[in-house]
Order: sequence, then C-alpha cells, then structure tokens
Amino acid sequence: MKKLGISIYPSNSDSERIKDYIALAAKYGFKRIFTCLISSEDMEIDELIKKFEDIVKFANKNGMEVVADVEPSVFTRFKTSYSDLSIFNEMGLYGIRLDLGFSGIEESIMSFNKYGIKVELNMSNGTKYIDSVLSCKPNLENILGCHNFYPHRYTGLSYKHFIKCSKQFKDLGIRTAAFVNSKNAEYGPWPVSEGLCTLEMHRELPIEVQAKHLFATGLIDDVIIANAFASEEELKALSKINKDMLEFKVNLAENIPDVDKKIVLDEFHFNRGDVSDYLVRSTQSRVKYKGHNFELFNAVDIKRGDILIESSLYKRYAGELQIALKDMKNSGKTNVVGRIVDEEIFLLDYLEPWMKFSFTI
Repeated sequence: MKKLGISIYPSNSDSERIKDYIALAAKYGFKRIFTCLISSEDMEIDELIKKFEDIVKFANKNGMEVVADVEPSVFTRFKTSYSDLSIFNEMGLYGIRLDLGFSGIEESIMSFNKYGIKVELNMSNGTKYIDSVLSCKPNLENILGCHNFYPHRYTGLSYKHFIKCSKQFKDLGIRTAAFVNSKNAEYGPWPVSEGLCTLEMHRELPIEVQAKHLFATGLIDDVIIANAFASEEELKALSKINKDMLEFKVNLAENIPDVDKKIVLDEFHFNRGDVSDYLVRSTQSRVKYKGHNFELFNAVDIKRGDILIESSLYKRYAGELQIALKDMKNSGKTNVVGRIVDEEIFLLDYLEPWMKFSFTI
C-alpha cells in the first residue's frame, strides 16, 4: 500500500507544535514521518534523546512510522555502532535512513538487527551503492530506499537521473520514497530553505501535482512532505489524491449536458490498448449509452488536454470519451466537454495502454 508522510524537525520547533502537526496529519491518513538526527548536533545528547523519544512515542500512538536521518558521525555521537541499534529502538524509531552510508557489509549487518528496525538507503546518488549492500546478503525485509531533498533552488534532481536512480531500487523490489515541497512550510533541517523537494521540476508545482507525478512514474511507493509545517489544506489535498491511478483535475464546459457530465466524472475509464498519438480513448461509454442522442454543443478547435465526447453525428463513435494529446482541428462533430487543468497536462505522458484513469472537478 502506498503511503503519505510528513517531516518534523524537533531541533527547530517546540514539541507541542510538532505533536499538533502529527495529530493533524494522522487525521488525514498520513502514515510516515521523516526526521533528522544529523541536523541536531547543537542539542545536548541527553536533551535530544529525551525530546525525540517523547515525540516519537506520540507519533507511534497515532499510527505513524518514524524514520530518522543519520550518518556515521551520529553513531559516534550516540556512542554506539552499526552492530548495536538499541539506542534507536529505545527512541521508538521504525527505521534509520543512512544519508551517508558505510561500505555495504555494515548495512547488511544492521539489517539483521534484533529489533526489526528498517535500514533506509539513500537513493539519489546513482552509484553502485545498492549493489555493494546486496552483495553482502542483507535481510531485504528490512531494507528501504529514500531519495534526498534539496533546499537550494536549482540543485534538485534532474528527471532523467531520478528515473535512473529509482529504477535501481524498484527493479530489486525495494520499497521507495521521495519528497515533495510545501509552499506553506517554514523550514527544513538546514538554514537554507528555498523549498524542499527531490525533483527540481517540482519546486513551484502545487503539492498534489508533485505527488501525483511521483506516483504516476510507478517507481515511488511513499511520498513525504519534506518541510514543516504544511498547511491543513495541503494535507487534505494530498489525502484526496488517488495513489493507484491518475486522477486528473478538470474544468467542465458550462453548458455540458447531464449525461456527458456523468460520463466524465462517474464512469470507469481506461486507455485502449491500440493507442493513438493524438487521443487517449475510453470507449466503454459509447457501448453503455448506445442509442442516446449526444447533441452537438461545443465543436471548437481542440487543444492538448481537452476532454472530448463524440456527438451522435459520429454515428458508432457517439458517446466515446477522449483526451486530446495534441492540438487538432475539430471535424465539427466532436464536443469539447472540459479541460484538464494546465499544471496537470504533462501527466498525460504517463497514460500507457490499458492504464486506468479518472477525473475530478
């Protein structure tokens, strides 16, 4: 099951505000929490452990899995080693994320820890790191993957590199995660924060579009808001997205007939297997509504992202729903019944043959 997550930074905020945020996210079905032990070096170790334990305990009570970002220096500071994860267990952590890893054998040994703590590997570097870990025969049940996020504008991952890195992990059956940016959040773990996201192309997009895109790649299982604190509106928007198939946000034509509106919003849609360069075709509605008179009411020229329903002038195609993939001249028989919102039109590139999809106003 795909999951949504938030991020918290106890070294940058008071516990009560963090707990309120956790409770709010839990209300909207969020299941994961990312936090950072690397950026907490200014806190006294006893104070740090006490604060983190208290917050993690609260998160666990709210059904959240907490993973903390660590690196070798954190183990030194906590006076422990890769062969002893007891301190992380005492803190109540579900897992530790290795921002900087070891050589492979250490990760493998950690994956067999007696507490069942997950070991999350950094997915963003594009090296053979995962191969080194796997060659040391880890317990794959306890291995996860998670991308980095990037607070400096223009330093986020390129899409090509993101796909390459994600496939390395996904092809091995490892659970994956990546980060999205909240425009309403105030900070991340570091002083520089010009938005926090994995993919640079996401930095200015609405948060739900970022998440839809990550899920649509088929390479990411969990989507985590990188910065704190996201607004309730953002949490709600993410909670409503369909994680399992593309659901496009649309504007409908003002004079759309009731049957056409029902076809768009209520009928089950999937892309035909014999795909076209020009149209996504959902053809079941023309069978279900055979005999209905689809009157011509909006036969304007067609733009990429337009939602179309064929009028009865098209005979056997009447009632078929289509999405325009290219700008086209209207034959004079096709109704433009709505349009996908501009920021989601690029998601059409992810509709493969036989893929299911839906629309929401």
